[in-house]
Amino acid sequence: MIDLKTISTEPPSGISKKEINKGLVQYRNELFELQNKFYADSRFGLLIILQGMDTSGKDGTIRHALSGMNPQGVRVKSFKKPTEEELKHDFLWRVYPDIPEKGMIQVFNRSYYEDILVPRVLNSVSEEILAHRCKLLKYLEQHLRQNNIHVLKFFLHISKEQQQERINERLIKPHKRWKYSAEDEKAANQWGAYQNAYNMAINNCDDPPWHIVPADKRWYRNYSVAKIVTEHLKKHKLTYPNT
Repeated sequence: MIDLKTISTEPPSGISKKEINKGLVQYRNELFELQNKFYADSRFGLLIILQGMDTSGKDGTIRHALSGMNPQGVRVKSFKKPTEEELKHDFLWRVYPDIPEKGMIQVFNRSYYEDILVPRVLNSVSEEILAHRCKLLKYLEQHLRQNNIHVLKFFLHISKEQQQERINERLIKPHKRWKYSAEDEKAANQWGAYQNAYNMAINNCDDPPWHIVPADKRWYRNYSVAKIVTEHLKKHKLTYPNT
């Protein structure tokens, strides 16, 4: 059983930022070539899910860890509060159009997991419905895998103190002010409830398992995500088709 309170949000001791940044450059270079092969090979699709508390760095991870890939083969979808139209359908209705086809990499900035996390925090649905949604998400991810669409799930793990520091940055620094929302403070005040909700999601939807990435240091977060995605693509022995 995973409990986020027991997992460090800091990089392992003895890690050199300089060496990690060199490693990130290497992985980004590898990702460019691997993603081109992935696109040409077209045996698999890949869905990358980025979840985390507000200010955990989902946007930054996309910019710095994943931006080296060819945009022709990568799409990014940000999940916001459901629209009126989306609320008229079941909670997975808005997801299917963005499931990647084979050869494509799809990044979800937040995801369908919001539909169990937010209701859990707000107590807006019953435990029975939450349990049912967790089962559906497990079945969905297993179904995707059986159809050669693999899912990599990342939880960007920051501390409460680091979150507050980043919220303060948004208030103080002019170039970050546009990111600030009163919802940031509201979410910070619900820290414990969100941590419990993530514990529920991580433990109940664990096939495939989550990668819990220490994210207090942006440089280590970016390196870790790039490394995991690179190693995942390498496993498939991708090749360019014979012409």
